[in-house]
Amino acid sequence: MSNAAASPYRYAIGGMIGMAAGMGIGRFIYTPLLPAMMEELGQSASDAGLIASANFLGYLVGALLASGGWAHGRERALMLAAVGATAVLLALMAATASLAAFITIRFLAGVASAFMMVFLSTIVFGHLALANRNDLQALHFGGVGVGIAVSSIASGAMVVWQAPWQAGWISAAVLGAIGFAAVLLLVREGPLGAVDAPREPALPKSPALRRMILSYGLFGFGYVVTATFLVAIVRAGEGGRLFESVVWLVTGVSIIASTWVWNRVAARKGLARAYAAGMVVEAAGVVASVAIGGYAGPLIAAVLLGGTFVAVTAIGLQIGRRLADASPRKALALMTAAFGVGQIVGPVVAGALADLTGAYVIPSLLASAVLLASALLAWDAGRRSGIR
Repeated sequence: MSNAAASPYRYAIGGMIGMAAGMGIGRFIYTPLLPAMMEELGQSASDAGLIASANFLGYLVGALLASGGWAHGRERALMLAAVGATAVLLALMAATASLAAFITIRFLAGVASAFMMVFLSTIVFGHLALANRNDLQALHFGGVGVGIAVSSIASGAMVVWQAPWQAGWISAAVLGAIGFAAVLLLVREGPLGAVDAPREPALPKSPALRRMILSYGLFGFGYVVTATFLVAIVRAGEGGRLFESVVWLVTGVSIIASTWVWNRVAARKGLARAYAAGMVVEAAGVVASVAIGGYAGPLIAAVLLGGTFVAVTAIGLQIGRRLADASPRKALALMTAAFGVGQIVGPVVAGALADLTGAYVIPSLLASAVLLASALLAWDAGRRSGIR
């Protein structure tokens, strides 16, 4: 295979590893570690929701910062700094038991995740487009599932070894550092023409784009309730500590497969229809997490959540880029920011409702309704713009 032919795979694999380190582990390791932290530190669901929302607030701030022109030509350096900072911040979580410190660290980790997401995706997507290999975006986004699967195995090992909650964060930090080294070697250049290309123009005033941004924000609220509390729901149902890791492993494996499946659906039915369908499937998974007892409910939720949320995230970003093709980085950053707003509100509302009602049923049903509203908005945006 020639170097030219290998290049898109190098970027796609580098993107996959970066997404695994910065998102699959850096952001979502909190879910499998949450129940142990709640038990050993005496945290409430509201405390857990505040820590999660701090991460999502940081993600919003990072996305807004990433949309500015100041980053022009600095994308690779900022992306690498973000992946490296993620590993350091994961380690710091093991060094404290203070709620205020947890909130601060997870806020900074959210900023790092957003920088990684925006700048790494900008770099990878540009190189894949040049090679006419946009299909490899599925490999890039599949990294989230790889990171979740790896972190679930690590958290399961902590259960077998009866390790304290701090050990989970330390193992995550080690994995993050390995990911940083791999990304440094594989993603060797920044965006194509980053220095010499003109700055992106303002986003177009498009009703379809506005609806899509709102839909993406609702998506952030709807998915995050289950993504944050799924393992805590399993713990409340007394499914067993190892079963918690199994559920999170199933979530990660489902993500890896989902990106390919939903790309094929989008190719046949259109981006907007695929996005809306994904919202409906995910809503069913959110309901299953609390409506079906025993082992079946959490496993169904894991398959449907993992089988949709990352793939639909990618499809949503593709729609945003199509609706603002002259300003892809600004569109990606603004969509990410809208998503971030939903993620900030979701855990706080869900945690408060869970404490108030003593269960996760009401917040999960609310999240499902929000996902259905997101589906309707996306379908309407596709109808208005004619996007396929």
